[in-house]
Amino acid sequence: MTRQRARQIARRLSVPRPPRDHRASRGAGELVSAPWRGGSDDLDLERTLEVIAGKPLPEDEDVVVRERVRRRRSVVLVVDVSGSMRGERARTAAATVGALVGELGRDRLAVVAFWSDAAVLVRLGEQVSPLAVLDLLLRVPTQGLTNVSFALEVAGRQLAGVPARDARVVLLSDAVHNAGPDPRSMAARLSRLDVLLDVSGEHDLDLGRDLARAGRGHCRPVRDHSDVSAALTALFAE
Repeated sequence: MTRQRARQIARRLSVPRPPRDHRASRGAGELVSAPWRGGSDDLDLERTLEVIAGKPLPEDEDVVVRERVRRRRSVVLVVDVSGSMRGERARTAAATVGALVGELGRDRLAVVAFWSDAAVLVRLGEQVSPLAVLDLLLRVPTQGLTNVSFALEVAGRQLAGVPARDARVVLLSDAVHNAGPDPRSMAARLSRLDVLLDVSGEHDLDLGRDLARAGRGHCRPVRDHSDVSAALTALFAE
């Protein structure tokens, strides 16, 4: 069921890529496939055929071209597995991360699970499949209190040395912080922090908003997996 949910999220998810560096000379940067937006004329025929298969009326963005991109984001996904995030909430969080890992495959990623403690499941830049990440999260038992501050500190360590413009933390939590120091000061030390706030049960909307504000990001409330795709797409477009 959780894998199916991850696939549902992934099908609806569209995370914008980092902006192109228009100062790059021809042949510089990483060659990637991307939807046509009026720029490159280097058609990726194989990917285009995959996208339009079964579509009677393909649209412009279904055409896939090759472009050179100089920038890669470094993203740390911080996932709440404390006692308040058990059951359906934990499965939705795991499915969300599994889908997002696939969508951000060209970026450098890390995944941190946290409760009163925290564990780095995937280190920044480590290559791992979306389903493998999902399975790792599902094996972490929901437990204990919620120490958001320590989780953000661990995330910040993963991003040490990364240029601020390319460093980003995404927190998936109900923000019911009940262990450790006030996390607002730690959020302010990050280059950018966005909060995907689970509001399906007990949650702290004020803290979620404060964390995003301190981290120069945005807070997006979600109730279940059907809200996740739109929320994530909006976060990465901002």
